[in-house]
Amino acid sequence: MSGLFDLSGKIAVVTGANTGIGQGIALALAEAGADIAAVGRTPAEETIAKVRALGRKAEIVSADLSTIEPVQRVVDETVEKLGGLDILVNNAGIIRRADAVDFTEEDWDAVVDTNLKSVFFLCQAAGKHMIANGGGKIINIASMLTFQGGIRVPSYTASKSGIGGLTKLLANEWASKGINVNAIAPGYISTNNTTALRADEGRNKSILDRIPAGRWGDASDLGGAAVFLASRASDYVQGHILAVDGGWLAR
Repeated sequence: MSGLFDLSGKIAVVTGANTGIGQGIALALAEAGADIAAVGRTPAEETIAKVRALGRKAEIVSADLSTIEPVQRVVDETVEKLGGLDILVNNAGIIRRADAVDFTEEDWDAVVDTNLKSVFFLCQAAGKHMIANGGGKIINIASMLTFQGGIRVPSYTASKSGIGGLTKLLANEWASKGINVNAIAPGYISTNNTTALRADEGRNKSILDRIPAGRWGDASDLGGAAVFLASRASDYVQGHILAVDGGWLAR
């Protein structure tokens, strides 16, 4: 069975790989044997060093995914530097918080452009490469707000709901072409994006009270799901949104 999860010889692009969920997934894929292209605005020096310490190749691909301008370059640089592209993890994302009645067009556009528009066009660019090369694996990072409404994050909720639909759409179109498109929906994970929630004593308690596991998740908790969806073990899994949430949705 271990061979089904072996990523040796595979090349993975992970966006937003500098810290948090992106770093955790990049390291998990590297531990399974993949070489890593770490994509983001901030050079993922720490992630690269940790991947190389595992004996894998790793390269930084600098790109600001608030626009689609660098999308094709991400694919081209990965192929040039590492020799191919087999796995794409769309993790890069931002969040803006405000009451719906006060939410600005600027905050709406910034979040939707990064979290949804750039994700689609990066899937498109990677998909063209994968189709031409016989297949690949795409993993989008969804959210509990792919399933729920949340509060004070209208553009984030819209973008993550969109990720769920986009994942299914691409799975429908590309399954026959050898590409598996799935998503991971993290629960409440201790990252920079959730600092404000963890600092709010009332919100933090209400969140913890609902999580059957009784704790915030860690970025490393997502590693197994990512390796599964990136590996041959998931070859017949298509359009699935895998919740890694400590039981949040089951409550």
